[in-house]
Parts: sequence; structure tokens; C-alpha cells
Amino acid sequence: MSRTLDATRGSVTVAGATRTFTLVGTAAPGDARPLILVFHGSGQTGDRHRAFTGGVYDALAARGALVAYLDGFRGNWNDARRESRFPARRADIDDVGFARAVVAALASDRRADPGRVHAVGYSNGGQMVIRLAHEAPDLLAGAAVIAATMPAPENFLAGQAPRASLPVLLVHGTRDPIVSYRGGTMNWALRTLFRVGGPTWSATRTARYFAERNGITTGPTTTRLPKKVPADPTEVERTAYEAAGVPPVVLYTVHGGGHTVPAAASSSAPALVGRTSHQIDTADLITAFFGL
Repeated sequence: MSRTLDATRGSVTVAGATRTFTLVGTAAPGDARPLILVFHGSGQTGDRHRAFTGGVYDALAARGALVAYLDGFRGNWNDARRESRFPARRADIDDVGFARAVVAALASDRRADPGRVHAVGYSNGGQMVIRLAHEAPDLLAGAAVIAATMPAPENFLAGQAPRASLPVLLVHGTRDPIVSYRGGTMNWALRTLFRVGGPTWSATRTARYFAERNGITTGPTTTRLPKKVPADPTEVERTAYEAAGVPPVVLYTVHGGGHTVPAAASSSAPALVGRTSHQIDTADLITAFFGL
């Protein structure tokens, strides 16, 4: 699909530095399309993440949205984990400002609708989306966090942000070898490789946190989804926190899934990060959850 859609390189200036992104999809001034900001994982670029996922988010552009694959600073995002030590943190890169600048550039002539901006992040990019949800909720109509969980309070730099409600979609594999579904602290080798540390919550506790942040006090409803691909050993469970008048929070637990982005098509994710589930397609989840 990515070969049939228009992809152009764009840039914005933030704090005197040029920041870049790849935009998939086209819009004329005044079209006011939904805008999806995609934040890649550690060591990637926007284009590499596009290939890593098999172009899964390009389907959103095919359905009428604009999809911006943003490029981190030297392969990373300045997320809100206190113990991050990679260059984006050490240089205190303004990635919140970067997101705002991309939205402003694409909304200046109403190619993109500033009221329909959704952020999607994987791994370190998921942590960046968590930061945006706390520090720039006014920018977003919704957030999707994949293979990332909430830093524990003592490891979270944005904990004093005013409470704001957002629809939040979470996707996490139970056999993620890098970001544990159960939470906790990475082992020494992973902390050294990725230059991060500190404790994080489990995927289920993360979902409950965002539900409580939205004002949802009732328990969730959990359903096991039917298998679509018999040969795929993964199975998916949907846990939904919902209440009248407030945004929902939904966690898709991929039983047997790894540190990957579920997709119906193949991806280039290496085996060492675990299995990619084909039982669900992340673009379809985003389309349905955010009403795109």
C-alpha cells in the first residue's frame, strides 16, 4: 500500500533547529483532513518505522487522513521518563514543540483539521505520546500507545501536569521482551542498550490510570476476540473502560505477542523483538476507536 500513496518530505523549524517528517497522503487547502502523528521507536526514523510496520498506518491515509511519520533526534524522543539518558534527553530537545509545529504547518491552510489530531507512538514513541497526553492534551483528539507503559510516579517527569481527558488506545504483547507487559524495571543489558531506566507500570495498570484520569470509576469489560488467522498462535483480548460522557480507554492485550505493531500484512520486525500478531490490524483499531 505504501508504494501507491503519495509520500513527501517536510520540515519545520523548532528552537532554531530543522526537524523533519514524511507525510503520507494528500490534501488541498481547506480539506481539513484528520492528522495522524506517528512517533517511531528507539533507533528508528519515521521512514524506518514505516517499513518496520509494513506501512500499516498508510491505510489511514488511504481512508482520507494525513499521516505524518516524524523523525526523532538521533533516533529517539525526549519522553518523560526521568531516567532516560539518550541524546534527545541530554540535549533537552523540544519534541512537544516539534509536534505542535507540525500540526501548525499542516493546519495553517486547513489541509489538516487541528481539532482532529491523533498521536500514535511505539515503544520510545509511545512514551512520547504519553508525554504529549500530559503536557499538550489541547493538541490531541486522542492518543494511541503501543508497546509502552506508564512510568511509575517516581520515574515520571510530567506527573504534575493538570488533569485532562483523552480517548486512549493501548496495545501490548504479553511476550514483549523489551517493555514487559507486567511492568517493572528493564534488565541491565536493556537499560544499557536503550539508555533508559526506572520502573514502569504494567499494561493493565496503565489502562486503569488513563481511565481514572478520564473520570471513569467503574470496572472494565473484557472480551476475547475471535481468531481471524488460524495459523497465527497469538490471541487478542479487549479490555474497555467506558462511562457516559467521558472519553473511553481500551487496552488490546496480544497474548503471545512481542514488541511489535500488530498488522494484517507482513512487517520487517526482526524475530528478536517477538511475534507480530496478525489477528488484529492497528490501523483498523485506530480507525474504529477514533472514528476516522
